Amino acid sequence: MIWTHIDAWWHAAIADKGWLVVFGLSAQAMFMMRFLVQWVSSERAGRSVMPVAFWWFSLGGGMMLMVYGFLRPDLVIIAGQVPALVIYTRNLHLIRRERRGTT
Repeated sequence: MIWTHIDAWWHAAIADKGWLVVFGLSAQAMFMMRFLVQWVSSERAGRSVMPVAFWWFSLGGGMMLMVYGFLRPDLVIIAGQVPALVIYTRNLHLIRRERRGTT
C-alpha cells in the first residue's frame, strides 16, 4: 500500500515533469549559493559581511525560481519572488552607485 503512494507521488512530483524538476532544483541550488557565499565571506572576515556575490546569486536564483513558478504554475512562488527581485535589484544598484561615488 505504501509503495503505491510513493510511486504515485514520484510520478506526480518528478517523473512526469523531468526537465521542470531539474530546472527547479537548479534554481534552488543557485539560490542556496548565496548563503554559502555569505557564510564563507563572514568566516574569512571574522564578522558578518554581505558580499556583492550574495545579491547576484539572490537575483539569479530568484529569477530562476520565478520562471519555475510560472512554468508550474505556482502563484505562491511567483508572489514570493516578485518583491524579492525588486529588493535584490535595488541593492545591486545601490552598490554600483556607491562604487562609482555618485549619490
